[in-house]
Amino acid sequence: MSTASETPRRGRASITDVARLAGVSAQTVSRVATGSSQVRESTKLRVRQAMDQLGYSPNRAARALRSGSFGAIGLLGHDFSRTGEVLTMRGVLDAAQERGYSVNVVNVATGTTDEWNSAVTRLPHLAMDALIVIRAELVQPELLSLPARMPVVVNGTWPGSPHSTVETDQVEGTRLAVEHLLGLGHATVHHVSGPEDSEVARIRSSAWRRTLLLHGITPPEVVPGDWTAASGIAACHRLVERDDMTAVFCANDETAIALIGALQRAGKSVPGDVSVVGFDDIDLAAYLNPPLTTVNQNFHAIGQHSVAMLLEQLEASTRGERPPLQRVVVPVELMVRGSTGPPPRVAPR
Repeated sequence: MSTASETPRRGRASITDVARLAGVSAQTVSRVATGSSQVRESTKLRVRQAMDQLGYSPNRAARALRSGSFGAIGLLGHDFSRTGEVLTMRGVLDAAQERGYSVNVVNVATGTTDEWNSAVTRLPHLAMDALIVIRAELVQPELLSLPARMPVVVNGTWPGSPHSTVETDQVEGTRLAVEHLLGLGHATVHHVSGPEDSEVARIRSSAWRRTLLLHGITPPEVVPGDWTAASGIAACHRLVERDDMTAVFCANDETAIALIGALQRAGKSVPGDVSVVGFDDIDLAAYLNPPLTTVNQNFHAIGQHSVAMLLEQLEASTRGERPPLQRVVVPVELMVRGSTGPPPRVAPR
């Protein structure tokens, strides 16, 4: 039986005490504490049991004093309920855990410049070594005062950004979607856009327009949307009045899914009367009736690239080097499913 002299009192245990009780090295305890995947499950279990028995809690501040690193990445973004933010965060969390880093999430309430900068002022009080910014679309880069000398990677399109960026090939994804519909024989492709204040939405709308013009087609009037299912339903009311409406490219999947349902309720067959393409390839897309043709953008890869680029910057900083700016464009893939087909035949008179 352990005595008070043999086992440190709860709350006062050190990493050495945990290592001794678990029969492992202090480095192994550190890896378990940071969630590293480089430790066998049986060893993790033994170390965690020792932590619980001793009441050990990792001290990030002490770790930082010893190593100059907190072992943590900051994730700064607005509206983590949106598809892109959620899936990108999953990629960041997985990649960070594999490398032995934890993640501190900082949410920006409204997305305005003041709110972004208010969130930035909280960053120095958090224990983190580097920062990932997700889609700061409403803020001019020069107006966002990010921490000096901290490695930063920006997700999404941020024109004029002084930081390394990771983004989806929005132009290619849009081109694939529009040319798929034209290749099926549709005379034109209508477009339900994303919100006006989104740079990503503007790029997709511009690429849609440019693709039609390259095929000698005058683009029809854009139907405004805002990424939501409600905007897909509202778009249906406007589109069903158009005689030439046989194909629609939606700026995202939620809008496309709601549009399909609204078209069906309005007596339209998809794809018999109208073909619909989305953008994102959310999990639900493949299980609809009909399954949604959409552009797959790999949010998980975006998160993983972001972490890898941050750690490269950190390593360069420890060597006293200035890391070069990088721009990674993640490729896309068109997932052709049941929501698209040839245009309806006109009955002979």
